[in-house]
Amino acid sequence: MPGRIISFQTLFKNPSSPFIIALTNPQLPIAQPPNPMPNQLIECIPNFSEARRPEVIDQIVAAIESVSDVKLLDRSSDLDHNRTVLTLAGSPAGVEEAAFRAIKTASELIDLNHHTGEHPRIGATDVCPFVPLSGATMDECVAIARRLGERVGNELSIPVYLYEAAATRPERVNLENIRRGQYEGLKSEIESDPNRAPDFGPARLGKAGATVIGARNPLIAFNVYLTTDDVDIAKKIARAVRHSSGGFRHVKGLGLLVEGRAQVSMNLTNFRETPVARVVEFVRREAQRYGVAVHHTELVGLIPQEALVDAAVWYTQLDQFDSEQILESRLFDAPASNGTENGPSFIEELAAPTPTPGGGSAAAYAGAMGAGLVAMVAGLTIGKKKYAEVEAEMQAIRVMAESLRKELTQAVDDDAASFEVLLATFKLPKDTDEQKDARNAAILTATLNAAHIPLHVAEDVVKVMELALKCAQDGNVNAISDAMSGFALSRAALTAAGYNVKININSLEDKSAGEKLLEELADLEKKATKLEKEIRHVMKERGGI
Repeated sequence: MPGRIISFQTLFKNPSSPFIIALTNPQLPIAQPPNPMPNQLIECIPNFSEARRPEVIDQIVAAIESVSDVKLLDRSSDLDHNRTVLTLAGSPAGVEEAAFRAIKTASELIDLNHHTGEHPRIGATDVCPFVPLSGATMDECVAIARRLGERVGNELSIPVYLYEAAATRPERVNLENIRRGQYEGLKSEIESDPNRAPDFGPARLGKAGATVIGARNPLIAFNVYLTTDDVDIAKKIARAVRHSSGGFRHVKGLGLLVEGRAQVSMNLTNFRETPVARVVEFVRREAQRYGVAVHHTELVGLIPQEALVDAAVWYTQLDQFDSEQILESRLFDAPASNGTENGPSFIEELAAPTPTPGGGSAAAYAGAMGAGLVAMVAGLTIGKKKYAEVEAEMQAIRVMAESLRKELTQAVDDDAASFEVLLATFKLPKDTDEQKDARNAAILTATLNAAHIPLHVAEDVVKVMELALKCAQDGNVNAISDAMSGFALSRAALTAAGYNVKININSLEDKSAGEKLLEELADLEKKATKLEKEIRHVMKERGGI
C-alpha cells in the first residue's frame, strides 16, 4: 500500500472545511459555510497502478476535480509499489461521476502489460471503494458501486468485480480472492474459468486490466517498517497478525520489501473493534521474537480522528479521558468570538484606509481570478464529445490552472505580509553605526523580498495567460469569452505586479541590487505582449470578436 505519513497537523490543515470536520469528527454539529456541503457526504478511495509518472496522476486528478461538488482530500503515491491512492469526498452523484472519469482517464493512460510494482494489482484502476460518511448509508454506497460497475463495464469495456458490501458472491467479499494471481493470472483465466467471470463487462482483459468496485466501512491503510531487510520476517509477522491466518479479526496483512526495508503492510477494516495501538504492539512483540524491532510506521491516505485519539489515550494511559478535552473539538463547537459568521471580504479590506492589502495583493487576487476562469473553461471542455481530441490537454490545463490559482491566492497574503515586514524595518533603532548598518541591511533584504513576491506573481500570471490562450484556441467555444476574460485579468495583474516590483527597486539607494529582477520583469512583459497579440487573433478568427 503506497505510503505518505499524514500528521495530525496536516489532517487539520483547514479545520474549518466542512469536509474535514465531517471526516474527522462527524458527531460535531457543522456550522453552515458560505457554500453549504451536500446533505449526504460519501468518500471514495480509488487506487491506481501508477506512481512513477506524476503527469499521469495529474491527469487523473484533473478528471476528478472537473466535477464541481467533489473535493480531493488526499493524494498518496509510492514508487516501490508503483501505486497511487486518491481520496475524494462529495455528494453521491458527484463522487460517482468523478470516479467514472478517473477510471476512464486511467484506462487510457496506464498499460498493465508494462506495469511493475510490489503491490498486488489487476487493473489500471485496481480498486475503487465507496464509504458512507455523513447522512449516507451503506446501502446507498452499494447502489453507487453497482451502477458505476455496470457503466464501466458497458462504456469502457473493462471487466468489473464487486467486493465487500457490494459483492454478489460470498467469495468476492474479500479483495484478496478477486486479486488472486494478479493481472497476469487473471488474464490467463478470465476467458475460460466461469468462477473468474466478472460481474459487469467483457470476460477478457485489455491493457487497462480489470477494476474492483465496492462499498465498505472506513479503512485505515497502515504500514510497519522493521529494522531488517529480511522480508521473510515481515511475511511471518503478517501471517500472525492477519485474520485469514488466525490473527486479528479486522486486519489484512502482507509482508513486503520496500525501500530496502522489511514492511508489514496492513489494512485495518474496523479500527473500533481492532484498534491501531493493539495492532502496532502485537507487531512489535512479534518482531522481538525474531530479534528485530519496529523502525517506523506509516499511514497511507487519511485516518479518522477517533482512531488517532484512541491510540494516544492507550499509549499515554489517560484516565477518564473525554473527547471534549480535545482543543480542536472545543474550537469547532465554539461560536465566533466577534459574533459574526464571516470577517470582512478581501475587497472591503482593500478599500480600508490601511497600507495593506495594497496593489501587490490586488495583482495576485486578479491573477487568481484569471486562473479560476481558465480552470472553468477547461472544465467546461472536459467530457464533451466534440472536444474529445483535446480532453487530455484540457485535463492537464485544469490541473495547472488550479495550482496557479492556489499559489496566487496565497500571494495575496504574502504580499501584504512582506510590506508589513518592510515597514517594521524602518522602525529599527539607528542610534549607533552598528545599529544603522543592521537597519540598512534589514531594509535592503525586506525591500528585495517585497519585490520578489510581485515578480513571482508576474511569472505565475504569464503562465495563466499561456493557458488561457490554449483554452481560447482549443477549448469549448461557448466559453471563449471566459478564456479571454481570464487572460485580461492576468494581463492586468502583470501590469499591477510590475509596478510593485519597480517601485520597490526604485526605493533602493543602490538600484543595481534589483537590476536582475527588472530584467526578468521586462522579459515577462515582452512575452505577455506576444501572447496578447496571439489571443486577440484567436478571438477574431474563432470567436468572431
